[in-house]
Amino acid sequence: MEDLMEILRDLRPDVDFERETALIDDGILGSFDITALVNELMDVFDVEISMADLEPENFNSAEAIWQFIQSLKA
Repeated sequence: MEDLMEILRDLRPDVDFERETALIDDGILGSFDITALVNELMDVFDVEISMADLEPENFNSAEAIWQFIQSLKA
């Protein structure tokens, strides 16, 4: 989880990822942020993320992203 938090902090240091639960729904992360995040997640965690995976519920919070990564690795 620490690797994920580092990625998120590097991406948007102005966001409190430990508390935020509507990153997509509230427009905190835009399309460029998501593109950069997905590329970084695929590199760091060695997972494949498809267009079909780009659902808001997978990216609305750090916890949701972490659970999503874990499901891809399973």
